[in-house]
Amino acid sequence: MEKPCLSIVVPCYNEESVLGAFYEEITKTAESIRDKVECEFLFVDDGSKDRTLEILKELAGKDERVSYVSFSRNFGKESGIYAGLSNAVGDYVVLMDADLQHPPCYIPEMLDAILSGEYDSVAMRRVDREGEGKIRSWFSSMFYKFNKKISGVDIVEGATDYRMMTRQMVDAVLDMPEYNRFTKGIFAWVGFRTKWIGYHNVERVAGETKWSFGSLLSYSINGIVSFSTVPLAISSFLGVFFCIFSFVMMIWLIIKTLIFGNPVSGYPTIVTVILFMSGLQLLMFGVLGQYISRSYMEGKHRPIYIAREKKVKGSVAGAEGVRGGKLAKTAADDKADAVAAEVDATDSSESEEKQA
Repeated sequence: MEKPCLSIVVPCYNEESVLGAFYEEITKTAESIRDKVECEFLFVDDGSKDRTLEILKELAGKDERVSYVSFSRNFGKESGIYAGLSNAVGDYVVLMDADLQHPPCYIPEMLDAILSGEYDSVAMRRVDREGEGKIRSWFSSMFYKFNKKISGVDIVEGATDYRMMTRQMVDAVLDMPEYNRFTKGIFAWVGFRTKWIGYHNVERVAGETKWSFGSLLSYSINGIVSFSTVPLAISSFLGVFFCIFSFVMMIWLIIKTLIFGNPVSGYPTIVTVILFMSGLQLLMFGVLGQYISRSYMEGKHRPIYIAREKKVKGSVAGAEGVRGGKLAKTAADDKADAVAAEVDATDSSESEEKQA
């Protein structure tokens, strides 16, 4: 009986210093589960500027289990995750980082939970943030709590991208080909039975993190905007509140003027109110702009990534994510196919009439 395949998807960006150590660890793990599954190692080079791609080619040359996709430029980790899931051919898929902050030693436990049939996904969550700054840890904790309250999507605090999924769940994730991706939210949104395993934070084996505070803040905003319209509702609420407040103030000023006259006073108050209201308006315009800009980018139907070169199993090279050996099509592609089919049908009908 043929054993099922486990695809291990690893997004990489400038990871030349850790790839050797990661490959050594992941092959040991693969050896420990070889009686249950066959393993595929799929690396996604996110436009690295160091020797990452060169090392991946060397690994692929000596180990047929190693596959890789190399982007034409840096598209970001979310695109790397999508490309990895799109090109994975396994019955089960593991998503993890190359820096060994996602310890491979948990894969056997994750696999056992999946094979039991009780779960469709096994995900890892950090129970602490040892080694991280207190301010960064606090902001991260607040993000999870805030996002959970306003989005209705249950993103577990400390959740990481490190998880194993069945093919059914992977296909469900790939059926959401949105351009502005927030994978943690997508994993939670598609549902499925998920088992959570806690682990203590592990620092990078080598190299430096690619996530600055600014990039994490941008990522957090993307996560909130992608799964919640509450910020827009808050903007509307504040608009109604200040309209009522301004009307009450107008009535009060009229009454005050009629009773006490109209002495020239209150200049600092007026300036403060004007500056405050102007800042509030700009803030609300910014919130609205976040949603409009994402709709604008989605409307362009640009590919999530562009592969410059690849060595993968059972896929077709192209400028978009690949799943099941076919290019993942956009809505524009579907419309074009429908038009082409209609033209073919018309031509066929005319040909039959001529023959008659």
